[in-house]
Amino acid sequence: MCAVQVDQVKMREKLYRAMIGQLMNDGYMAIAKTLTSQVKPVNPCVPSDYLYKAYCFGADQVEKERDDDVQVSVESYAPGSGIDLEFESDVQILSPEAILYETCYVTAHKAPCRAACFSKNGQYIATGSVDTSIKVLDVERMLAKSLNSNDINWNTVTESSSQNQMGDHPVIRTLYDHVDEITCIEFHPTEQILISGSKDYTVKVFDYSKSSAKRASRTIKEVEKIQSISLHPTGDYLLVGTHHPVIRLYDLETFNCYVSSNPADQHKGPVNCVVFSPNGNIYSSGSKDGTVKMWDGVSNRCVGTFMKAHDGDEVCSVMFSRNSKYLLTSGKDSVARLWDLASPSRPVQTYTGAELSGKQAHQAQAIFNHTEDYVMFPDEQTISMCCWCARTGERQKLLSLGHQGPARRIAHSPTAPAFITCSEDFRARFWYKKPGSD
Repeated sequence: MCAVQVDQVKMREKLYRAMIGQLMNDGYMAIAKTLTSQVKPVNPCVPSDYLYKAYCFGADQVEKERDDDVQVSVESYAPGSGIDLEFESDVQILSPEAILYETCYVTAHKAPCRAACFSKNGQYIATGSVDTSIKVLDVERMLAKSLNSNDINWNTVTESSSQNQMGDHPVIRTLYDHVDEITCIEFHPTEQILISGSKDYTVKVFDYSKSSAKRASRTIKEVEKIQSISLHPTGDYLLVGTHHPVIRLYDLETFNCYVSSNPADQHKGPVNCVVFSPNGNIYSSGSKDGTVKMWDGVSNRCVGTFMKAHDGDEVCSVMFSRNSKYLLTSGKDSVARLWDLASPSRPVQTYTGAELSGKQAHQAQAIFNHTEDYVMFPDEQTISMCCWCARTGERQKLLSLGHQGPARRIAHSPTAPAFITCSEDFRARFWYKKPGSD
C-alpha cells in the first residue's frame, strides 16, 4: 500500500472516530455502537465534540488545539472554563462560594416576586411578579450604588428610600401588559427584546430599547398557563412549557407553532421547565410527572427519557452546562443531580443536604454559578442558599438570604459572581461578591 493510500486510511479512521465521538457526546449511544461495530477503529472512542468544533472553526484550527489520538490535558482548560469531568482531575477553584456574596441592592414589587433572569452579557436583570409587572434593572447601576453606600442596611431599606438617598434608579424599565402572575422571563441573546410568560395564558414580546414602550409588541396566546420558556441560542425559536403536557416550539419570525409528530413523545403531566442547550442541538424538559426528557433540536423528537429522575417527585428545573455535555436537575425532593448526557443511566453527581429540612412545597431551581465550579439551590425551610462543589458534591456553608419568605426563583449571572433571589416577601435581592470581601 502506497503512502497516499495509508494517509487516506488514517484520515478516514480519524473521521469515523470523530463521528462516533460526536454521536456519543450528543447521546446517540445506540447509533454510535452500531457505527463502531462496522468501522472497528483501532483505538476506543470517547465522547467528544471535536467534529462540532471542526465544523465551526475549521479542521486546521482544531488540529492545533487537539490531536484526536491524544486526550486533551487538564492544563488546556483554564480555571473557571466550565465543568468537564471527562478531562478534569485536580482543578483549582478561583470563584467564590455562596457564603461570600453580599446583598448589593433590593427591589420591591407590590406582590410576591416569582420570576427573574440575567441577560446573556450579564448587564441586565429582569424580575417578574404576581402584581403583573416586569422590572428591568441595570447591574452596573446597582453595583455603583452599593460601592457608594457601604453603610446601608439592606435588610431595612426600601426601594423608594434608596432612590431618594442615592440618586439615579437602577430600574431602567417597568413593563406592563399581562393580567396575571408573571411566571418566567427570558432576554433575547442579541437584541434588546424581553419575552415573558404568565398565568394569563399568554407569552409577550417586549422591546425594552425604547423607554416609552411599556406594552408588548407581539403576543402568543396559549391553551394553558405558561410555566417556562427558553430561547434558542440564535434567538430565532422559542420553547414554551405550560400546564399542558405538550411542549410548543415557536418560530419567532412567523410565530408558527410546532410540536413533536409522535404523541407518545410528550410528558404525561404539566411541563414545569424547558431549556435549550447552549449549542442549540438539543433541549430538555422536566415535568410534574417526575420525568426529564431530552429532545432533538432539529427534528423536535424526544430522544431520551429519565424516568423518576428525582425518585418520582416532580421535576422543578433543568439546566445545561456550557459545553452541553451535562444536565443539572432539581426536584421537589430537595435534591439536585448532575447527569452526563453521554451515559445518562444514572447521575454522575448528587447534591444532598437540602432535603434534611424537608421536601420543597414550591418549585425551586438548582443552578450553576458563572464558572460552573459550584451548584446553588435555595432551602425553602431555612430560607438560605445551599452551595456544593459541582465536581465533588461537597457541601459548602449556607448563606442566609434575609428574605421574609421562601425564595421562589434564583438566577446567576453568566459572566460575574452575582445572582438574584426572588421571594414571597415581594422583594428581589441582588447579590454580589465584592472584591476584597473574603
